[in-house]
Amino acid sequence: MDIVTGHTGWIEVVCGPMFSGKSEELIRRLRRAKIARKRVQVFKPVIDSRYSRDEIVSHADSRMPSQIVADANEILRHLDWRTQVVGIDEANFLGSGVVEVAQQLADTGKQVIIAGLDTDYLGRPFAPIPELLAQAESITKTLAICMRCGNPAKHTQRLVQSEDLIVVGATDMYEARCRRCFEPGVPRQEQFQFVLADREKTAMER
Repeated sequence: MDIVTGHTGWIEVVCGPMFSGKSEELIRRLRRAKIARKRVQVFKPVIDSRYSRDEIVSHADSRMPSQIVADANEILRHLDWRTQVVGIDEANFLGSGVVEVAQQLADTGKQVIIAGLDTDYLGRPFAPIPELLAQAESITKTLAICMRCGNPAKHTQRLVQSEDLIVVGATDMYEARCRRCFEPGVPRQEQFQFVLADREKTAMER
């Protein structure tokens, strides 16, 4: 949903699993703002360097220049006071501070468009997106296509062994899964493959 208003600020959140078009939708809205001759600034976390260091990039390879930040407070330090629209990609990598920053920006009359994962690899709410959803004027939930059965997918399936909450990767490390096909954590098939690989490696070393 595209909101039309006067000088009031507001927050839009685009959320969903990986491969669901969140960054694509973020770029689309920011491009529309530029066509409307609005001043736009775009930010993304420094940890996300998968496709480009200084651009937000969708999995379909849509691109837009951005500034990298280590945390949410850096957004305020880099902000041009004339900016009317602020885009933030991969907000789930910026921590809880992004909620207060988004509120401040909206309270000062800016349009804030944020994209991020709403659930983690275990299927749990992925902070700070749930809190941003509670504060937003507009929410868009995007769905991917399940890589196993083709049904609408709302989960991000991790394919590599790690208990870390944040493991940055793309198609080699994650895939979209529907409710039925999702296995919280690492799929059993991949776990079995890891065991076989370890055994083969051990045998070769002997």
